[in-house]
Amino acid sequence: MANFKTIGIIGKQDEAPKVWETLDRLVKCLRASRRKIFFDDVGGAKVAAPREHIVSLREMGRCCSLVIVVGGDGTLLHAARTMAEFQVPLVGINLGRLGFLADVLPKEIETSIERILAGEYEEEPRHMLAARISSEAAEVDDCLALNDVVVHRWNPARVIELETYIEGVFVNAQHSDGIIVATPTGSTAYALSGGGPLLHPALDVLAVVPICPHTLSNRPLVVAGDSHIEIRIGEQDRDQVRVTCDGLTASQLKAPARVFINKAPWPTRLLHLKGHDHYKLLRAKLGWGGRPPCQPS
Repeated sequence: MANFKTIGIIGKQDEAPKVWETLDRLVKCLRASRRKIFFDDVGGAKVAAPREHIVSLREMGRCCSLVIVVGGDGTLLHAARTMAEFQVPLVGINLGRLGFLADVLPKEIETSIERILAGEYEEEPRHMLAARISSEAAEVDDCLALNDVVVHRWNPARVIELETYIEGVFVNAQHSDGIIVATPTGSTAYALSGGGPLLHPALDVLAVVPICPHTLSNRPLVVAGDSHIEIRIGEQDRDQVRVTCDGLTASQLKAPARVFINKAPWPTRLLHLKGHDHYKLLRAKLGWGGRPPCQPS
């Protein structure tokens, strides 16, 4: 059981009163437990933290034994991409819409944080992806993704031609809007909208999901988590393609030719309260097992 003496707080970039209120309650809870607290720029400004306690995310990764993220899944994804290298565990307080990753409810902050600090938590490693993009003339460094790497068109008037290789073996060619390579974590994100399977987070697999393929026979693939995946982009389509990692543009290359996707060297470490139930979370977020609300006549 870790003894979290130094804790970082990352706040959602939103001026909504609920963000301020949640940060204020969290800070009071941590100060009552006599923890040392560091803040990112956003969270620090909202609670008027001393300047010496406001640090960059990389500095936070170096000096903190736990990071608490106040925001939605997007804020937690942002934190995960930085903190993975330092292997700092993350707890998410959900101020977003879904909360697949940030699953502590704001109304339960005091109770939940006290339980985690007392060791009543379960740690869940989540695999990440590293994507490297190359063109005929250049190559960019790896970018990290906890959810997915997406190769997609940006011109809405046309499809693009892509070839997929796994472990150097040709798999298929397709004309489509793009392709998603998703982790189990990302199987509830864009890949779900694309018709991909729901994957349990403990599985060491990846989902390769086409986006609107121009054929009825092209279906999602589930492959081993340590697979080396290469996406080759048709020469005539390279100016029409972008690559995104967790929804953020990964490269400024004007004409990407190939994208190499592998398991990242570090997982994200998520902490949940003891008794965390993945299937209960799916039922709540996806509306399983209940009837739709009655519509007024």
